[in-house]
Amino acid sequence: MNKDLMEALDLLEKEKGIKKDVIIQAIKNSLLAACQKNYGKSDNIVVNVNADTGDFDVAAQKTVVEQVNDDLTEISLPKALAINSKASLGDLVNVPIKSQEFSRVVASNAKSVIQQKIREEEKNLIFNQYYEKERNLVTGVVQKIDDNDNIYVNLGKIDAVLTKKEQVPGEVFQPTERIKLYIVEVRNDTRSMKVIVSRTHPEIVKRLFEAEVTEIKSGVVEIKAVSREAGSRTKMAVCSHDSNVDPVGACVGVNGARVNAVVDELRGEKIDIINWVEDPAVLIANALSPAKVVNVTVYDDNSAEVIVPDDQLSLAIGLKGQNARLAAKLTGYKIDIKKESDFADGSNEEYYDDPYEVLDAENEVEEVESNDEE
Repeated sequence: MNKDLMEALDLLEKEKGIKKDVIIQAIKNSLLAACQKNYGKSDNIVVNVNADTGDFDVAAQKTVVEQVNDDLTEISLPKALAINSKASLGDLVNVPIKSQEFSRVVASNAKSVIQQKIREEEKNLIFNQYYEKERNLVTGVVQKIDDNDNIYVNLGKIDAVLTKKEQVPGEVFQPTERIKLYIVEVRNDTRSMKVIVSRTHPEIVKRLFEAEVTEIKSGVVEIKAVSREAGSRTKMAVCSHDSNVDPVGACVGVNGARVNAVVDELRGEKIDIINWVEDPAVLIANALSPAKVVNVTVYDDNSAEVIVPDDQLSLAIGLKGQNARLAAKLTGYKIDIKKESDFADGSNEEYYDDPYEVLDAENEVEEVESNDEE
């Protein structure tokens, strides 16, 4: 039986990654618990398990005394000498305990202790595996979609729920379909483990480009900031740590191959890639691309006044203010957009002055499409 036990532990370690030493310790604990049930205390119980053979022995450490007052912790000299011929008063003697004497209920409890430990270790291993993937991409397989439009996705050793809130509007998935998800957080409590996933998080764009662009993976090109309105448009600012490498060109790729791979994964979401510069005025001008900018004035309160040609106002603001809103999020500045003619007639009726809301222009703004290379 001991041989079968060790083979089972070896198989458990190979298949589930649970260390044999952990289970052996659980066996020791279960034997201690059994002794406590049978003998009332376990403070003086010694359990030895041979990790190679699976043989084990259980003994009670008792003090050799002339007069025994406590059978659980003391032993008379004659009885001690029967166990150890060299024993003398005051010595500690290991008195063997026959595990066969444990009741069936105690044995069942010991089995439960071991099974519980196996479950805990398996849960911890899975938690650590996915905790290492926190804030990274994983690929999962869609299992089902419930009545609340929550999508259940199998990630391998655990299922995650892509909630309606974390889904990109307009995206539709079918069972058995493989999808990429961003792990926002991995939670582990006494009852269950939960992996929080998202398709709307801005970091998913970063991770997709890291997978596609070798220059980003190697550190030559760095993604400095990303602002995103999931399903519609993303702006990403990049810089190069090598003067011979064009960061925007590296992200776009030959004939747009790299950026198009990311766009395809995001189901057609538009992506604007701009150069990151330390000068906030230049950065803001870049962020408002594809609109042309006449002048940018930056103030100490993290606000900026931007002047654009009259025919570029709609383009700078974007449909429902999206271009200006994304530029504000990307740069961290409140952007006030004014048309050039405002300074000729003294009026400045149309402007964008909040990074989250945009004042509508007098007339309905038409969306102006820009190609990926821009």
